[in-house]
Amino acid sequence: MERVVEVRLPTTYGEFLAVGYLDLRSGIEQVVLVHGEVAGTAVLTRVHSECLTGDVFSSTHCECGDQLSAALRAIVAAGRGVLVYLQGHEGRGIGLLAKLRAMRLQEEGLDTVEANIALGLPVDAREYRVAAEMLRDLGVRSVRLLSNNPRKRAALLRHGIAVAEQVPLLMEPRAENIRYLRAKRERLDHDLPHLDGLHGLS
Repeated sequence: MERVVEVRLPTTYGEFLAVGYLDLRSGIEQVVLVHGEVAGTAVLTRVHSECLTGDVFSSTHCECGDQLSAALRAIVAAGRGVLVYLQGHEGRGIGLLAKLRAMRLQEEGLDTVEANIALGLPVDAREYRVAAEMLRDLGVRSVRLLSNNPRKRAALLRHGIAVAEQVPLLMEPRAENIRYLRAKRERLDHDLPHLDGLHGLS
């Protein structure tokens, strides 16, 4: 990873430093938002997978946009932290058009895992090497990981980033995403205890 540029990025959540990287192996551009002094240990960190429909268009099919906003607020409230925004992770790594095709299959009754399999695609093709490399470049030695996904924690550990704590990032379920969330818990091992005993949503 080559660090290419740094620029101040004021946002509605607070002020960040946007650090732009180039993955010399893939040619993919990446960005990390840094708030405060982050070199050291136990840095509040969100490793966020690109999601155009959720992050930009505020789709209620998923919880990605809500998680992105909540993570930025939490980082600012903590006084320091990092948000790694991973390009190339759209649709858990299958790409935008394939994700839209999978969403259409979900409308027909398949869950997220079944839809990917029906399309002959990986259930989760995401890779976290670049996230670990960028965190190391920023001097982050261990993180408090904002995530409900134990597989993400395991991936960072494999790539040499210590995880001091996994911090839940639980969003209020909606009627449009409850099946999606249940599939994440039941099929992909996400820690979503707030779904227990949930009534009133289909």
